[in-house]
Amino acid sequence: MSDRVALITGAASGFGRALTQALAGRGVRVLACDVDEPGGREVAADAGALFVRCDVSDPEQNAAAVAVAVAEYGGLDMAFLNAGVASSTGVGESFDLDAYRRAMGANLDGVVFGVNAVLGAMKARGGGSIVATASLAGLAPVPMDPIYAANKHAVVGLVRSLGPVLAGEGIRINAICPGYADTAIIAPIREQLSDQGLPIIPVERVTDAVIGLFDGEMTGECWFVQAGRESQAFSFRGIPGPRP
Repeated sequence: MSDRVALITGAASGFGRALTQALAGRGVRVLACDVDEPGGREVAADAGALFVRCDVSDPEQNAAAVAVAVAEYGGLDMAFLNAGVASSTGVGESFDLDAYRRAMGANLDGVVFGVNAVLGAMKARGGGSIVATASLAGLAPVPMDPIYAANKHAVVGLVRSLGPVLAGEGIRINAICPGYADTAIIAPIREQLSDQGLPIIPVERVTDAVIGLFDGEMTGECWFVQAGRESQAFSFRGIPGPRP
């Protein structure tokens, strides 16, 4: 991966922080992006990366971040569209419109706007690789957080649909779908997970899978990361076809 250029959103913590460090250690030039400016600058400084403050829910800020990668590093080869938040809202009486908009903005809009922003720079390089952070919540129902599940199911559908669309441009896109991993997003339920004996996945297992997606040839796939199991592409059943 030496001399390749990567853009990482949500780089101040969790998967983004770990991947920034891992890629920089492999000689990748990294643009670390986050709304957390102090945290993002600290991560970038430690990894020898560049930092750009970027609210992924704003398409113009996504485009501006890509412009920095092109101006400072000469192009863009990889993008990890990773920024995300818990939804903090249900439906019905518990519905909170502001929390809903925030979750949609980070978890879904951030991926859509991110893809739109990076395509031009990747085409100029003759191709590239995009990995979006989804979740096991994008593969199965999540009654305790249905809005989060809706966001992540949308990311899964987007990636599966864009795979063949972007292949002709030499651009691959895949999703990573972790279970309960050691990031801030599980903080409210960490004690509950421990009480139930559910293992928490180290962030390095997830970032290793992301690097595998960057290095591989697959596209339009959704790779799960689950404790005690080897990461692999999730097998979707085909839909029933029409009958005469």
